[in-house]
Amino acid sequence: MNISEPSTELVGKCLIAMPDMLDPRFRGSVVFLCAHSGDGAMGLIVNKRVEDVKLTDLMDQLSIPKGTSGNDWPVYFGGPVEHGRGFVLHTPEYRSDLSTLDAGDAFAMTATIDILEDIGAGKGPEKSLVALGYAGWGPGQLEAEIAANGWLIVEAGPEVVFDQPDAEKWSASLGALGIDPAILSSSGGNA
Repeated sequence: MNISEPSTELVGKCLIAMPDMLDPRFRGSVVFLCAHSGDGAMGLIVNKRVEDVKLTDLMDQLSIPKGTSGNDWPVYFGGPVEHGRGFVLHTPEYRSDLSTLDAGDAFAMTATIDILEDIGAGKGPEKSLVALGYAGWGPGQLEAEIAANGWLIVEAGPEVVFDQPDAEKWSASLGALGIDPAILSSSGGNA
């Protein structure tokens, strides 16, 4: 998938999984879309942590000095594709010397080791979320899932992505649309 030329239609937005999502990897998920084009889409699940893995564990495994900032942050399950590969969703003031992808006005994504080195040295982004793996869709696949009422789309805000407790991100995202999760139905129809 070529993500170098994302369309602006869905980039920087979040997908909210509908309650009857059949795939357990995505059930209850909020997925931030980093890239979207005619070639497909790429996003990161921002509300599901990898159990028992912290950023310090990754930094130790990669022999990256941790500095004094602690860095005992959670690591997220970004999605089922390339789950051994790391991605950092972050605020846009940080730019990697190697490669950073703009992902809307308030976000950027970097997938090179230098961002972890900068985080360890205390020179990383103001806010960030580290994920292993990503969610990927082929050409037209995401659009078909949206049309089949698999996902709702909401503007992504840094306060939900970076600051909201993980257990509240799904309902907070729905709330941003004015939807009460208790009355949400996965069934759609035409009047």
